Amino acid sequence: MRMLELYGVRHVFGLCGDTTLPFYDAVARLRPGFNHLLTRDERHAAYMADGYARVTGRPGVCEGPSGGGATYILPGVVEANESSVPILAFNSDVSTTSRGRYPLTELDQPAMFRPLTKWCASLDSAARLPAMLRQAFRVMTTGRPGAVHLALPFDTQKAEVDEAELWADPAHQIFPAERAAPDPAAIAAAVDLLARARRAVAICGGGPVLSGAEAALARLARALDLPVATTVSGQGALAETDSLAVGVVGTNGGVPATRAVVEEADLVIFIGCRAGSVTTERWRSPPKGTAILHIDSDPLVIGANYPTEVAICADARLALAALADAVEAREGMPGQGGAARAAAAWAAKLADFAPRAAASAAPIRPEAVIAALMRLLPEDATVVADPGTPCPYFSPITAGPARGGISSPTARMGRWAMPLARRLARRLADPSARPWRRWVTVRSGFAWANWRR
Repeated sequence: MRMLELYGVRHVFGLCGDTTLPFYDAVARLRPGFNHLLTRDERHAAYMADGYARVTGRPGVCEGPSGGGATYILPGVVEANESSVPILAFNSDVSTTSRGRYPLTELDQPAMFRPLTKWCASLDSAARLPAMLRQAFRVMTTGRPGAVHLALPFDTQKAEVDEAELWADPAHQIFPAERAAPDPAAIAAAVDLLARARRAVAICGGGPVLSGAEAALARLARALDLPVATTVSGQGALAETDSLAVGVVGTNGGVPATRAVVEEADLVIFIGCRAGSVTTERWRSPPKGTAILHIDSDPLVIGANYPTEVAICADARLALAALADAVEAREGMPGQGGAARAAAAWAAKLADFAPRAAASAAPIRPEAVIAALMRLLPEDATVVADPGTPCPYFSPITAGPARGGISSPTARMGRWAMPLARRLARRLADPSARPWRRWVTVRSGFAWANWRR
């Protein structure tokens, strides 16, 4: 309890099991400085922790019982880890003295979570519990953020801890923590590359949003008249109402008009983006031979899918700010025709969208629903869309403000429990919001089967 308080945790999402009773007893007795919210099952706990982290910039925390509870919490943990969102998930476990004796719900949790998280461990010694929690917060908030998992055996929960060990590093209460600055030589090489380009385009993944790089991205884009496209998870890096915003590219929301912007480019700048199969339409857009400038905090991402002329391994906000400074300081930098190219892409998209949105045929077309929402929702509305059918309909045309106007799960491990769970978590993260005006959850019709009375 105390360690979570020291790290500024305000909400814990989860549900109880018999092996978690000591933890729940401590919550009842000690009245910690965080709220514990019971969820329908472990999946929702993980998805709510994910959504909470995305909105607040603080690690999300979720918990569940042993055995099946660990298997149920897994999809949300994987989704957060793959999306570079820091969540701490912990599951209670059978007592260390019961291992290998076939106790009910025995499961090798570290073996299951090790390949699917950034870090995991079993807290087999209460004496090591504070140190391992400090390691968990450090690992999940630094470098490329990600998910961590801890197994909490029944007997460890009831053991004593040395109070002198109860301290936390406040730098790891938020993410990204301990940001890596770019190499000045790489920034200079990137400016030289931009000076030779005439039709560059930026493609932003979720990195700039998670890093809080929106202002730095806007500076760079305006300095170069640079068009900015995004992945689904990158929506909000630049407001889609901005004159330089192209919209979503790739197979999950891209359209021929946005593909054309990428394919005509003589330089593609991937920013906090893995350039994976969806974003690049199975590595065909941009085509082979296009010059690539790649900015990412994860060195393993850079060069994984495209030969890279200039690599900047750094935090997105720091890298974009340094690049914007260098571009603004250099005279004679060419414009990239971004406003005109983005306007042409939107004109083509809207020309295709308008007749479908106006159609009165039954059943109602998705475009008609989207048009009605765009007309009625305020500018600060948040749309949380299913990773299934709604995502490719909403992502290409719904014009949202900067930083997360549209939230569509990436569908790596996202299931149909995710949108409502994220919406509830976002509401907790922003209690001043007017929920009847600002939050819309969009789900596939059959997905409502997941919700029982």
